[in-house]
Amino acid sequence: MTRRLRGERGATAVEFAFIVPLLLVLVIGIIEFGHAFQVQGTLSAAAREGVRAMALRNDPVDARAVVRTAAASLSPVITDDQIDIVIVGGTEETCPTTGAGDTAVRLTIAYPKPYLTGFFGSQIELTGTGVMRCNG
Repeated sequence: MTRRLRGERGATAVEFAFIVPLLLVLVIGIIEFGHAFQVQGTLSAAAREGVRAMALRNDPVDARAVVRTAAASLSPVITDDQIDIVIVGGTEETCPTTGAGDTAVRLTIAYPKPYLTGFFGSQIELTGTGVMRCNG
């Protein structure tokens, strides 16, 4: 009976060696997903703040600054090239000052989020978008 237990100890070690890589991939995947989820929430909040600033103050430079401030915790930081501001339903490049009607502003942030571990690749593209009627 003692010999049988020794043989099973070796089998247990082999089984554990087969399972550990799977468990590590699972844990790393959970960590990466959690981080991406947190970054996505930050992007959405920053886009909402930026579109609100654009709709109320009608200043694209200020709206981009508001986005960068709202997403200051992100690394790498958001650049102006990653922020796209579009006036929807209007003929101008900025919100009309009176009678906005159906004119709205849409602000989109395209953010290449680097993976923490590099295990699943180098980065994933995340997007945050906010839409608001001009002049609030």
